[in-house]
Amino acid sequence: MSDAAQPTAAEVRAAAEAVKTALDRHLEAVERRSGEDDPAVYAAFNELAATAEAYDELLYDAYDEVTPFEIPGDDTLPAYAGPEEPSALSVLIRRDYAVVEPQRLLAQAQRVADLDPDADTDTVPGTSGGALGLVGSSVHAALGVLFGEYEPDEIASRHKEFGLEEGDSTLWVAAADEPAEPGEWLSAPFDQADPQRVVCRFDVSAVFDEELDLDDEALDDESLEDESLEDEGLEDDGPADGPDAAGDDAGPPGRGRGR
Repeated sequence: MSDAAQPTAAEVRAAAEAVKTALDRHLEAVERRSGEDDPAVYAAFNELAATAEAYDELLYDAYDEVTPFEIPGDDTLPAYAGPEEPSALSVLIRRDYAVVEPQRLLAQAQRVADLDPDADTDTVPGTSGGALGLVGSSVHAALGVLFGEYEPDEIASRHKEFGLEEGDSTLWVAAADEPAEPGEWLSAPFDQADPQRVVCRFDVSAVFDEELDLDDEALDDESLEDESLEDEGLEDDGPADGPDAAGDDAGPPGRGRGR
């Protein structure tokens, strides 16, 4: 970063004062909250997050230092504004994959092509005739063959067989006023996706696995403490309705997250 763009000490100090003011306002809003979804608390939270992020950036630019605060990203959907009793719905699905074993992908696609007596060998430009020419060494062609043969759910459950690695995925169930006309949205299937019409959503990401790993580590630390108490002949006086009292079903949530 150039010296010309570096913030002054006064600018950093002003940003710190803005954080203090926003922190006071947030606490006041929480103390006066009228309910769980009080808009004043929501607004104060956003103001505090914005001022804290601005201060963190200026502090880093000026002094190469950071704060210990992590500002959570806003990945939630807006408030639902669709019909109370939807008469139609759309299910929008996105699943990301990485091609980690191209040769496995090509082999699986070629196997499918070899079993198809009606395979169109002219669909892949630059390939020779016959079933071998349908796939060849083209990952593009192989993907077309596999996704043309298998349903998306089957590919999701068998992705490793096809040389793929799962990335993030999401599923949105969106309400509609009435069913679409046949062919109405096929040219632009995702342009009309309105977050305010989403009834529910389900997300899957490795990020959630990392969070669960951290939770598991914390639980392991607690277990070690309990074992230490037992070794010393002491008993833990924790509440009877804790995780151990809840039974085997009291584990952490699954990878998916719903709205």
